[in-house]
Amino acid sequence: MAAGSVRCYAAMLQAGKVIIDPDERRLPLRHSHHRYLVDGPNGTQRLTIALDGTTNAMPVRMRDVRISEHGNWRHLHWGALYSAYGKSPYFDYIADDLHSIIGGEQTSLLEFNTALQNLIIDFLDLPIEIETKPITPEIAAETTDLRGLIGGKKPDTLPITDVPYYQVWALRHGFQPGLSILDLLMNTGRESIYTLQKMLP
Repeated sequence: MAAGSVRCYAAMLQAGKVIIDPDERRLPLRHSHHRYLVDGPNGTQRLTIALDGTTNAMPVRMRDVRISEHGNWRHLHWGALYSAYGKSPYFDYIADDLHSIIGGEQTSLLEFNTALQNLIIDFLDLPIEIETKPITPEIAAETTDLRGLIGGKKPDTLPITDVPYYQVWALRHGFQPGLSILDLLMNTGRESIYTLQKMLP
């Protein structure tokens, strides 16, 4: 999850501990790992991290998926984020650190996602532990597998309720659920945890 949805982070908060499997090979479950939604002046926009086509295939392990610089996506993402959130209450507090990741030189999608996740969790002070390790049959038997259930092409059926929160473009577009955690972070800062808690059963 590049900058997973608010629903994704609510599920992560509920779990407390999240395991990222670097050996994941099922491409459909990776759909959300390089895409995220933001809401800007022209409405909702899907931002996609360009991937090297030779590594973005079913048999390739997640740890081996490489980022491509095709289409100048880093510049486009930063421009979209600045346009969407430059006037939001918490943009200036995280802009430098966020820009260093978005405009960085990572070659691995897993490396990029890990850096972004760590920044978000640290900034929001969320009690979420993330561990990256292969999921063995023993681990699978003791955990809840949510891969492919959140942020995919189909709506999830998790008992998580979308809770409205302040959004800078709400007067123009109305409240937009299902956006990236960056939307919640930019608009509510460390109070984001209260929204995430309200979403849980």
